[in-house]
Amino acid sequence: MEKVYDVTAIGELLIDFTENGVSSQGNPLLEANPGGAPCNVLAMLNNLGRKTSFIGKVGDDQFGRTLRDTLVELGIGTDNLLLDKVVHTTLAFVHTAADGDRDFSFYRKPGADMMLKEEEVQEDMIAQSRILHFGTLSLTDEPVRSATRKALEYAEKHGVMVTFDPNLRPPLWNNLQDAKEQIWFGLSKCSAVKMSEEELEFITGERSLDRGVEAVRNRFDIPLICITMGKKGSWAYYGDHVCVEKAGFVQENTIETTGAGDTFCASMLNFILDHGLENLTEENLAEMLTFANGAASIITTRKGALRVMPTVEEIKALIG
Repeated sequence: MEKVYDVTAIGELLIDFTENGVSSQGNPLLEANPGGAPCNVLAMLNNLGRKTSFIGKVGDDQFGRTLRDTLVELGIGTDNLLLDKVVHTTLAFVHTAADGDRDFSFYRKPGADMMLKEEEVQEDMIAQSRILHFGTLSLTDEPVRSATRKALEYAEKHGVMVTFDPNLRPPLWNNLQDAKEQIWFGLSKCSAVKMSEEELEFITGERSLDRGVEAVRNRFDIPLICITMGKKGSWAYYGDHVCVEKAGFVQENTIETTGAGDTFCASMLNFILDHGLENLTEENLAEMLTFANGAASIITTRKGALRVMPTVEEIKALIG
């Protein structure tokens, strides 16, 4: 089947309420930013010239309609975005620390993103995609867990590459053992994964990146594993022998780190779309990591993520 989309993503689309000053009464002001990791990834890919589409569900409410309109504005396909007339759009409140790191509080018991059913997933959209991308927020609960698994079945049926980002958010899991099991499930289905060093340690118990990646590889033969370490940079593990590290770009005016991992992930997917996963070299991977680290550092200087992804020109100007 003809490939219409470079990347289709399935998962959560929500509102990130981020701190933006205080009112005249001294109360914190919160800005409603469109968010959700899968669409953050797609927004960055659109900036890189890719054609993308999203599979998911929002509430048929003010926030949900705003999210739908935002995707249309950004050029992300919405043919498989549904509006739930009963359950409201998921909300996330992002609490930012002085160093830009963040903590999340979710209003999702339930949220509309959890309500996507397997029969609502459009097989043709996945068949028409080069890559299907997903995370674990669509594996926390039913029915969206079954919908995600159905999407992965369609990808396998049609020979579509699958990529994965665990994007662990502990407050959204009833227990962390279930989270660990679902991350392992995701790893069993993908050809490339982006995860943080904390997520790697969470599933393997290993503090050493090398031993952690080895533990993953002992279970699943994943060609490309990228590990992010925040401002310290990132690693790429390819095949059995190639291992590349690149330092991060530290920004003096970091505001928050929301979306940094998603920006990195999109850069990884863009590289895969250009190069595939065959016969990659250390030089290829070093170039990928440098670009991805640069892109991720830029987004930390901005509030929100989905609407403010960096451009190719900005990234190239930073990395030289």
